Amino acid sequence: MPGNGNSLTRLRIVITVFFALDGFVFAGWVVRIPAIKEQTGASASALGLALLGVSAGAVVTMVLTGRLCRRYGNHRVTVACAVLLSLSVALPPLTHSALALGLVLLVFGAAYGGINVAFNSAAVDLVAAMRRPIMPGFHAAFSLGGMVGAGLGALVAGSLSPTRHLLLLTAVGLLVTAVAGPTLLRQKPPVPPELERPAEGATPRRLDGRTRGLVLVFGLIAGCTAYGEGALADWGALHLEEDLGASPGAAAIGYSCFALAMTVGRLTGTTLLERLGRTRTVVAGGATAAAGMLLGSLAPALWAALLGYAVTGIGLANLFPVAVERAGALAGPSGVATASTLGYGGMLLGPPAIGFMADWFSLPTALTSVAILAAVAATIGFATRGAAAR
Repeated sequence: MPGNGNSLTRLRIVITVFFALDGFVFAGWVVRIPAIKEQTGASASALGLALLGVSAGAVVTMVLTGRLCRRYGNHRVTVACAVLLSLSVALPPLTHSALALGLVLLVFGAAYGGINVAFNSAAVDLVAAMRRPIMPGFHAAFSLGGMVGAGLGALVAGSLSPTRHLLLLTAVGLLVTAVAGPTLLRQKPPVPPELERPAEGATPRRLDGRTRGLVLVFGLIAGCTAYGEGALADWGALHLEEDLGASPGAAAIGYSCFALAMTVGRLTGTTLLERLGRTRTVVAGGATAAAGMLLGSLAPALWAALLGYAVTGIGLANLFPVAVERAGALAGPSGVATASTLGYGGMLLGPPAIGFMADWFSLPTALTSVAILAAVAATIGFATRGAAAR
């Protein structure tokens, strides 16, 4: 294995920094969406269409980034996408129409999707080299970066214009990339001696049908998990306010409980995986999330719903990292790209699906779909335990 323990530790720190940077920049953009809407004069429907630019750019780029990683290496693509992400986040405040906003968000979404595939692929290499299930720690860094970015955005929203705030994010992103990027570029991705890595630019080994099927299975688990994240982000507070009579401030605490619990779950994820293994972690996490979301969506009292949100966050915390890591271990960057694309698709599907079901039935009933899909993820994990182990 190239390098020693110290070089692997440095590599782990640098990759963690890029995960945190991604969460920080993305959250900083999200908290300024209301101000950008006012600046562009977009209606709610026009803004919704413009925001699809992020999704479209991300999904298309995720599919392509696997090929770029095989040709140029995970580390180079990570640094290049970090630069593009940092630069593109400053573009939305410069637009004055929904159409222009949607076009620049295509670029931002492309950078966001690309860096997610690239640094997850780099993390998969490091997990294999260190022989420890450290993937949840990287995703915990993303969550912590998002919490810091959102908190900073809330603090400066009253004193800084969106243009200055997002330019500040650009400066921070470029500075972090300038400091951490050279370390990442100097080191080749570590590979355990028993694994053979094809040369950069070489044609990858064709995967058999069983392997492709397993990659899709792990992608489905990622999608089920991300569905819940997207649904709670967009509809969790509204449920507390409209169905349980919570004040706006109390309702806002709901997603904070979920996000904080998910972060704690990921920080302890390595220990959990070492004790339980991947299959039992997925099964237990899915079952826990299903029980938590049933409580969160159907409880008649605010405190019980908040408890349910927190339990859901703990349950879902490690499903996505495990799914992406296993897909990457099976199929390299292409596996990461597939699992990430399906996962991101689940996050996109969640909010509109909840909205339609809320119109047809009720919002509490619609939110039980999060519990159903968490149970599906647990069931898939249990049903494929033998194949995944082999």
